[in-house]
Amino acid sequence: MVTVSAVGPPRPVHPLHAVLLSFPFPLFLGTLVSDIAYWRTFEIQWSNFAQWLNAGGLLVGAFAVLWALVNLFRSHKPRNRRPLIYFVVLLAMWVAGFLNALAHAKDAWAIMPESLWLSVISTLLALAAAWIGYSGFRAEELK
Repeated sequence: MVTVSAVGPPRPVHPLHAVLLSFPFPLFLGTLVSDIAYWRTFEIQWSNFAQWLNAGGLLVGAFAVLWALVNLFRSHKPRNRRPLIYFVVLLAMWVAGFLNALAHAKDAWAIMPESLWLSVISTLLALAAAWIGYSGFRAEELK
């Protein structure tokens, strides 16, 4: 016999939001891997790869941030902090990615180590946002 806890099963994330949320982490992770490869080899093409992957993470991440903002205003309980935390983490991810894009706009030789650290931060924030987003909402939050 399977028992359900008092708070109930988690509510799944909307399918379109799940698709939007699935892109930033791998793209920012690819940016981090490309930055590490550039740091090790100083082949400028790795910096170009990092720029493109970061731009993709920013593009899709912006739509995920907008979705989280709409969900923040649609949350019914004012005491519920989960949508607020989710939105803040997604926004921080996007800001770190934007700062990383500005760092990558410099000459390829001048981007280290700033872009590497910003890639680490944006990747970790994307992982945290995906974790929060995919973990669902408790059933008591729906009432």
